[in-house]
Amino acid sequence: MKKENAKQMIIKQAFYRSLPVMAGYLVLGTGFGILLRSAGYGTFWAFAMSLFIYAGSMQYVGVGMIAGGASVLTMAVTTLMVNARHLFYSISMVDRYKDAGKYKPYLIFALTDETYSLLCDGTVPEGSDPDLYRFLVSAFNHSYWVAGSVLGSLLGAVLPFSTAGIEFSMTALFIASYTEQWITANDHIPALTGLIGTFVSLWIFGPERFLIPAMLLITFVLTVLRGRTDARKAEVTR
Repeated sequence: MKKENAKQMIIKQAFYRSLPVMAGYLVLGTGFGILLRSAGYGTFWAFAMSLFIYAGSMQYVGVGMIAGGASVLTMAVTTLMVNARHLFYSISMVDRYKDAGKYKPYLIFALTDETYSLLCDGTVPEGSDPDLYRFLVSAFNHSYWVAGSVLGSLLGAVLPFSTAGIEFSMTALFIASYTEQWITANDHIPALTGLIGTFVSLWIFGPERFLIPAMLLITFVLTVLRGRTDARKAEVTR
């Protein structure tokens, strides 16, 4: 009974933690489902793409590419470019995920922007299994995206929708996640580093090529800052 109660508590904690993402993913997933339906692809495709690809902004981009007859190579390269930022997310999660055992493959697969924003601070409810907790948060978020996509596809089949501007919904969610991090965090240096690094890269490389240089710059600056912080802590402990 104690183990069952502990698991139920972890499930509740993970669910509560995922609620902000649920609000966004249901809406954004619905938008994707509507967009995919308008391109001529039914509910099965919305379900399959969200279950097996689960790449938010890339799924939005992918609708136009599929409808336009883009080649497999073009889609592969575009996917790599759009989702390259996840490489940098994963670097900061290596220590937390390396001993996750059976949960590790799914945790890696399900590390979206919003899931990262919930788990990046490393906090886990007291007394919880950290790997199970992170797995459940990731799974809840994934289920919201799949549910929203299917709902959007079903609605798109029976109700008329204008899809003009619907792609902006992903940007809106990124802004909301950033705002939440700013409000809850005591240290704003990472957020400011992200903003400044992004604007500098945008100015130098332009809107078509700034993403990867921006991520490299941000990672470099935060690594240097972290190294200096660790060095100062070591001096204090001496």
